[in-house]
Amino acid sequence: MLALFDLDNTLVDRLDAFRRWAAEFAAERKLGPRAVPWLEAADADGSVPMDAFFARVRDRFGLPEPAGELWRAYRARLPHLIRCRPEVLDGLERLRAAGWTVGIATNGMTDNQTGKIRHSGLATRVHGWAVSEAEGVRKPDARLFAIAAARCGTSLEGGGWMVGDDAVNDIEGGRSAGLRTIWIDRGRTPQAPASDHVVGDVVAAIGLLAGMRLPGADR
Repeated sequence: MLALFDLDNTLVDRLDAFRRWAAEFAAERKLGPRAVPWLEAADADGSVPMDAFFARVRDRFGLPEPAGELWRAYRARLPHLIRCRPEVLDGLERLRAAGWTVGIATNGMTDNQTGKIRHSGLATRVHGWAVSEAEGVRKPDARLFAIAAARCGTSLEGGGWMVGDDAVNDIEGGRSAGLRTIWIDRGRTPQAPASDHVVGDVVAAIGLLAGMRLPGADR
C-alpha cells in the first residue's frame, strides 16, 4: 500500500527552520530587532511566493542584491536548518518494515526541496519523491501524485493515502488522485477539509497508518 507525505510542515517543520534563517539573516545584515517578526509576518507561514517575498525584503531593508540572488542564497541555506524529528524518521522506517511503500509529494523548487529531503535524513527513509519544479506540475494536480507513486516504483492503481497539512494541495489534490487522506491540522481551528482523518501532527498520522492491516497481510 502506498503512503505519500507532504514535506513542509508535515514531515519537517518548515516554520521553525524559517525562523532560524530569519534570525541569522537579520543578525548578519544588522537589520535590527524588529526585522525577524517582520520577516515572519511577510512570509505568512510559507503562503507567499518566495520571489515576491524577497522582492519585499529587498525593498523593506534597502538591500543591494537582486531579489533573485537573495532567494538563491535562501535556498542554499534553508536545507541545512531543516530538522526531522527522530520519531518521524523511526515511524517511516516502521511503515516500510510493515510493507508500506512510502514517498513524498511536494511543491517547491528542486534544489530547496531535495536539499531538505537529503539533509533531514528523509532520503533514506522513503522509496522516492516528486518535486513540483522538477516534474513540471504542482499539487493539487493529480499528476504529481501519480509521478510520486512512479518514483517509488508503484502506481495509484491500488489506491493509498496522502498525508499533509494543506487542505487544497494535499487533501483535495490527494482525493482527486484517488487517494484516501489524512489532514494535519497543526492545531488550527478552521473547519477541517473533507479528509478521512484529522490529526495534530505527522507522528499521529503515521500511527494511524501503522495500525491498518494491509491487503494480503497475514492475520
